[in-house]
Parts: sequence; C-alpha cells; structure tokens
Amino acid sequence: MTADPTCSSDSSSTLQTLFSYLEATHTLMSMILQIPPLDPSTSLRINLLLRLTGEVLSSITGYGPNFEILPHLLDWLNDLDRGWLAVLRSQAWDTESRSGVDICTSKENGRGSVMQRSSTMSQTERTRLRSLLISGTARMEEWLLDLDTAGQDYEVVLETLGLQQGFDELFTGTLAEIGSLSGTMNMPVGVGGTC
Repeated sequence: MTADPTCSSDSSSTLQTLFSYLEATHTLMSMILQIPPLDPSTSLRINLLLRLTGEVLSSITGYGPNFEILPHLLDWLNDLDRGWLAVLRSQAWDTESRSGVDICTSKENGRGSVMQRSSTMSQTERTRLRSLLISGTARMEEWLLDLDTAGQDYEVVLETLGLQQGFDELFTGTLAEIGSLSGTMNMPVGVGGTC
C-alpha cells in the first residue's frame, strides 16, 4: 500500500490519486480495527495499525496536494485518530459509528465466568505511535506548502476554506490519550514553562 511519489503519474498503478489511495487504505484500516481487542489478537491489531499509520503518513506526500482532496484527507485522519483511541482504550471498533465501543471481558466457560485478557500498548509502542504522528504531521505541513494558493499563505487559504482548524487538531485525541511518557509531561515546544 505504499505510494511511491511516481504512483500518481504511473498509468499502471491502481492508486493513481490520493483519493483512491485513501479509499483503499480506509478499508484496510477498518479491517485492522475489527481485530478483537482481546489477547492473543491485541498485539496483532496494534502492530498492524502502527504499520498502516507509518505507511499512510509517509505515502500521502507522494501525491500532489489539492484543495478538493483535503476534506476527505481530514476525514480519513480523524478516523485514524478515533481508531487509535479505540486501540489505546482496548475497545472494539464499531464500523457504523466509526468509533470505539467497550466490550465485556468476561466469558462463561461452564464453570463460571473467566476474565479474558486485553493487553494495553507498551511504552515502546506508545512512543513509536507518538513519533509516527508527530513526524507525519510535520511532513504534511511541508506538503501543504505545495498547494496552489495564488501567492497567499496556505494557512490563510485553509482558514478561508474552513479546514485550518481540522489540520491544527490532527491527532489531538490520540496524543491526549497517550498523555505523558515515563511519568513526565511532554509539552509541545513553546507551551511549557521554565524550570
């Protein structure tokens, strides 16, 4: 599913546009999120979604940016954010509402109720996710500079189209859920105070 920067110009590619790439990967994301959040499937779900997140955030910039695709891209990224929230909270994925739902972790086995285990993401996986989201967002910011804005600042144009807030709030749910790492609060540059 990796999009080579030449994909959009390669006539043999089935994913010649960012729209077609996002549609194909959205189906894959939905399938991954439907993996039960119970062991032994938990680690499979986490690792496949980490892999997809990295691939997609790297591949988006292989396509030329245009204003028509940006609302669809924001929808896709918001679904990814909600998907990660479901994974971080060990929730099942509801394909209709496109959000996580709590599950019952006890199961009857004939002798009573048995708790089913649902492992949470390790600190390493959380750190990797944070890194993927931050670096992917930075690449998208650079990518947005290539928008045809007729000489205007791209952020002004995005604000005019009502899209700037969506890009400003990318992955806020997931990053807030991850919270602090190693017991310390990770504040964005310029937000924290002095020691």
